Amino acid sequence: MSGGRASRCPALGLALGLGGAGGALFAALHLPLPWMLGSMVFTTLAAVGGLPVAVPRTLRQAMLTVLGILLGCSFTPAILERAGAWSVSLAALVPFVALSTLIGAWLLRRWTGFDRVTAFFTATPGGLNEMVAVGGALGGDERTIALAHSVRILVVVLVIPVWFQLFGGYRPGARGPLGPDLAALGPVDWLMLLSCLLAAVPAVRVRLPAAVLLGPMAASALLHITGVTAARPPGLLVALAQLAIGASIGCRFAGIPWASIRRCALAALALAALMIGLTVAAAALLSGPSGAALSALVLAFAPGGLAEMSLVALALGIDVAFVSTHHVVRVVLIVAAAPLVFGLDRRRRERSRVATAD
Repeated sequence: MSGGRASRCPALGLALGLGGAGGALFAALHLPLPWMLGSMVFTTLAAVGGLPVAVPRTLRQAMLTVLGILLGCSFTPAILERAGAWSVSLAALVPFVALSTLIGAWLLRRWTGFDRVTAFFTATPGGLNEMVAVGGALGGDERTIALAHSVRILVVVLVIPVWFQLFGGYRPGARGPLGPDLAALGPVDWLMLLSCLLAAVPAVRVRLPAAVLLGPMAASALLHITGVTAARPPGLLVALAQLAIGASIGCRFAGIPWASIRRCALAALALAALMIGLTVAAAALLSGPSGAALSALVLAFAPGGLAEMSLVALALGIDVAFVSTHHVVRVVLIVAAAPLVFGLDRRRRERSRVATAD
């Protein structure tokens, strides 16, 4: 084992140990999504407190493949009968994302004095990694964008499940096991799950957004929607995936000075509150025309990450296929459109400055 890997092992062990303790405590307290939320809260506190916690990107990606397979299991043959009804809410994603991004970016510039690039990609509810990469390439502050997105995801993932438990009638104990026992899966089931896992490879090669999640999810959805298999990942693996994903969110705050977190966190908290408010308003407006449940629409439009919001939907027993499909479309839409829209706006402003100078 190389020195670099060896030095990361204690940090990983501490993160997973704290995450496991948090998950066990949250489960004992019957809190929603305990293995992800408990892990996330405990590792966030440890990271902010200066403890050496870390979850390698490779581990998070491996766990995302498990989650992708799990989400694909929600695409049953019955989905085909309902998919056409999703067109109204899917079409509404375009104006919703545009409006929430523009309002958020304008307010961030007024509140914080962020430069135009940083404010735009901080307010855009896209994938964290993609927004950091594109925003940084266009001249934005990568660290600010990453920190603000991390705070937003942390807030959304904490608030929404707790809200459903307090006011939506959700009972954590009523959901049953996370998946089957290891011994319950036969050789054919394992072969199907392995084929879904391998689907991450071509997805990464074609640079699909969130490839390690979307590749296995697409393969799993295809096998399940055609009725080839009904196999699901074992419950133990699902719990480990939730624990690792929760810990990876918390560990994003490791090594960041508290002063930096405090300055950015207030703006990110306000932005998260604004986006949640816009989400609830959009869900209320669309619940009639789309025919979808208000709870499903809230999760589908919520400004959390694809993996995190899909896990929340799974834990709450809300239409996972509906929620995950909307988040996939949103991520692809933002990753494809945000750089183009911002580039066109930048060129327009440059032409305007040149015309004014002349």
